[in-house]
Amino acid sequence: MFKAMKVVIQRVQNASVEVDQEIVGKINKGLLIFLGINHESTKNDADWLVNKCKNLRIFDDEDGVMNLSVQDIQRQILVISQFTLHALTKKGNRPSYIHSAPSDIAAPLYNYFISTLRTTFAGKVASGSFGADMKVKLLNDGPVTIIIDAHHKELKIA
Repeated sequence: MFKAMKVVIQRVQNASVEVDQEIVGKINKGLLIFLGINHESTKNDADWLVNKCKNLRIFDDEDGVMNLSVQDIQRQILVISQFTLHALTKKGNRPSYIHSAPSDIAAPLYNYFISTLRTTFAGKVASGSFGADMKVKLLNDGPVTIIIDAHHKELKIA
């Protein structure tokens, strides 16, 4: 079984995140990124995923072909921590989160992911509040939803 940092990316018309009935992050057209951090995740995983997320060509060009990245069209990004991305559901009906990183590992990597994105991406980067009970609102565009595991950086494709 692979254990790595992963993201679920949704192309959105708009998205926002609320904590205690206060909006803490909001974007217009761009990407909503749910970030799942595993206890074996590294800064190298974060760097690789940041590069993948900002360069992923999932926006339409003038011919209606998904050929442009969020960076190409200078849109916005909202990042939300999502420990449930590492849920194990093989046994029973209650998910296990034993592969999700504890806060002392996950919080610094979450902050590193966001700061790296902010320093390497020209557009707006908003975020949720790590560990908070968040209410996320979004209008999915397409819909387009992509899942990327950092373990893919290790795979050799012939």
